[in-house]
Amino acid sequence: MQRYFINEEYEDHQLFVLSGDDFHHASHVMRMKIGDQCFLTFSNEVAIVAEITGILENQIELKEIQKETAQKEMPYSVSIACGYTKGDKLEWVAQKATELGMSELIGFPSKTSVVKWDEKKLGKKNQRFEKIVKEAAEQSHRQKIPKIQLLSSFKQLETQLKQYDHVLIAYEESAKIGETKSLVKSLQMIVPGEKILIIFGPEGGITPEEISLFESYQGVLCGLGPRILRAETAPLYALSAMSYQWELLN
Repeated sequence: MQRYFINEEYEDHQLFVLSGDDFHHASHVMRMKIGDQCFLTFSNEVAIVAEITGILENQIELKEIQKETAQKEMPYSVSIACGYTKGDKLEWVAQKATELGMSELIGFPSKTSVVKWDEKKLGKKNQRFEKIVKEAAEQSHRQKIPKIQLLSSFKQLETQLKQYDHVLIAYEESAKIGETKSLVKSLQMIVPGEKILIIFGPEGGITPEEISLFESYQGVLCGLGPRILRAETAPLYALSAMSYQWELLN
């Protein structure tokens, strides 16, 4: 059943409406009709099953049938920070990481990033990424859409580090020397309500200077298994490990 996100908080006994792109998708792509049902998810993460009661020229009207009771979100808020990569790799990460439960994607210019995006391009890219994560959240039946931040400077990332209770750095040099315990220990230490940031470098990796800065904010270096992962693979490995630890084992 199709899912749509409504950019307002849920209230009982109100008339629900799909408009804009969601109206177009429901009426022209899905060809939904009166009596069809879909999920509606609201900004306060309440989700309901709704039934179409009217199809007008530019909007669809729906009524609530029942609330969704299954929990689809990770038990902890996980932000992913990735150095800018070449091509569309970061778009791919945005889509797949949304499916795996990411709460936020932060893109930043690392010293080894090849691509350089100016403010104008960042604005267009941000719109593109927001569309990608929204569609991925609908497809994977999330109860929230991940946030997107595409930063124009490394300093902007640094100023945010204190916002997180745990900062982890996926570091290939840790993998090379066989470090395997830091990620597991860190995941076991996290308690409800805490925020996690895990940082990944671009194709050229994270420089020693960047590592020193992250460590000055109590960042923990983590190896992701014995193999060296590509820039676009590492975030998905980490999120999968988190899901296993928090959702499958428990």
